[in-house]
Amino acid sequence: MKLINIGFGSVVSAQRVIAVVSPDSAPIKRLGQEARERGMLIDASFGRKTRSVLVMDSDHVIWSSLGVQQLAAQLGDGAGEEQEMEEDEL
Repeated sequence: MKLINIGFGSVVSAQRVIAVVSPDSAPIKRLGQEARERGMLIDASFGRKTRSVLVMDSDHVIWSSLGVQQLAAQLGDGAGEEQEMEEDEL
């Protein structure tokens, strides 16, 4: 299981991330508000400016102070390794 750093010592499982998006658009703001109302919002920005929003397969929405590009780079680092391992298992 690969863990990615989302800032301030917080980590999430890379396998559970569906999307990493910018928090600037109205639909993403609405997604965050709906998640807050359902109790599914995790604010990992710790009071700093939210620069990215992670949508998880568990229906959780996570706010992070790291940028989208930083998180995407971390997610992309191990993608080839996982694919190679899956091909070897077949």
